[in-house]
Amino acid sequence: MAVHDHSHRHPGFRTPFLRKHATAPVSVDETTAAATATGAYVLAGLRLLTGFVFLWAFLDKTFGFGYATQSGKGWIDGGSPTKGFLSGVAAGPMESTFHDWAGVGWANWLFMLGLLKVGLALIAGIGLRLAAVAGTAMMALMWIAEWPPAKHLSDGSVSMSTNPFVDYHLIYAVVLIALAVAGAGATWGLGRVWARLPFVNRNRWLR
Repeated sequence: MAVHDHSHRHPGFRTPFLRKHATAPVSVDETTAAATATGAYVLAGLRLLTGFVFLWAFLDKTFGFGYATQSGKGWIDGGSPTKGFLSGVAAGPMESTFHDWAGVGWANWLFMLGLLKVGLALIAGIGLRLAAVAGTAMMALMWIAEWPPAKHLSDGSVSMSTNPFVDYHLIYAVVLIALAVAGAGATWGLGRVWARLPFVNRNRWLR
């Protein structure tokens, strides 16, 4: 059976269908806006994940959940959150200094308050500039404690360092700085509300 095309009899036969399903080209502005929104969500997710790293470290070291800190050896049980790590430093220019700081009260408090405040700031999306400064200082000290440039420890054994410069402490520091620079607290966070507070608005370094 032959199929005849009768569209020539009705010039507008196909026009409504095509007009109905035609799509306007996406403008450059719309593409940029979509990419910006996607980037904001990605940064917000990165902020929350990084915040959980800091906050979980505080909670585990405080209560001894059995991950990095064994049950019954948490800070609340009389354990020291810095003694094990700092007393085990075996390379770098601050080896003896870290040994002196290991388990000292002020070192424990500064370390734990740093973990808590940086973690909460990132989760809430507020005070990211302060969090970046404090977190970067912590990461720098921990980088020095592990001293990636060393191929051998002070006792002559192999350090097992895999890179002479970059390790996860450095990566975390860069992430903290990037989150602060990008103002990543506005999405999935209280960044906008925090920035509108009169005291914070007068002191922009608190954002």
